[in-house]
Amino acid sequence: MPDGCWIFAYGSLMWDPGVPVAERSPARLMGWQRSFCLRSIQHRGTPELPGLVLGLDADPGGECRGVGLRVAEADWPEALASVRARELVTHAYREAELPLQLDDGRRVTALTYVMRREHPQYAGDLAPEAQAAIIAAATGGRGPNADYLENFVRHLAELGLADAEAEALAARVRALRGAVTKR
Repeated sequence: MPDGCWIFAYGSLMWDPGVPVAERSPARLMGWQRSFCLRSIQHRGTPELPGLVLGLDADPGGECRGVGLRVAEADWPEALASVRARELVTHAYREAELPLQLDDGRRVTALTYVMRREHPQYAGDLAPEAQAAIIAAATGGRGPNADYLENFVRHLAELGLADAEAEALAARVRALRGAVTKR
C-alpha cells in the first residue's frame, strides 16, 4: 500500500495511539455508534471492579466521529502487533476493516475494533447513572476510569467534535468523585 495503512481511532487511540503515526485526520465512520459499552477488566478496571470504556456497536443509521490514523507501510507490522495486543486483550472486540470518510474527502479502508455483543464484557444497556457510578469507582492498569472519560471529552472538544452525552456523563462522574473525596 503506497499510502500506508489506516486505523480508526474513536477512543483512547485518539490521544494515545502507542504507534508511530504518519498522518492523522478527523474522520467519520457510517453505520456505527460509539458508547460506553465495554466493561474494562484490565486497562481501566479490574475483574473485581470493572471499569467502562468505549466500543462501537453496529447502528444502520449511526455515525461515529473520530480520527483516522495512517501508519507508514514500513511501520505497519509492528504497529499492528502493538494495537492488537492492546485492543484484543480480552477478545471483547473483533477486528474489522471498514470504509472511513476522512474530513478532506478521501475514503480509505481502516482497521477498526468493534464490539462483540455476545461477549460477557458487553454492557450496552446501562443507564447513564449506572455508567457514571462504574466509571467513578474503577481503576485499572492504565489508571482511573474517570481519567479515560475526561481525556475522551477533552480530545473530542479539541477536534471540534463535542459530544453532549459524554460531557453530561463526565459531569456526573465528577460529581460522584467529588462526593467521595469530601467524605
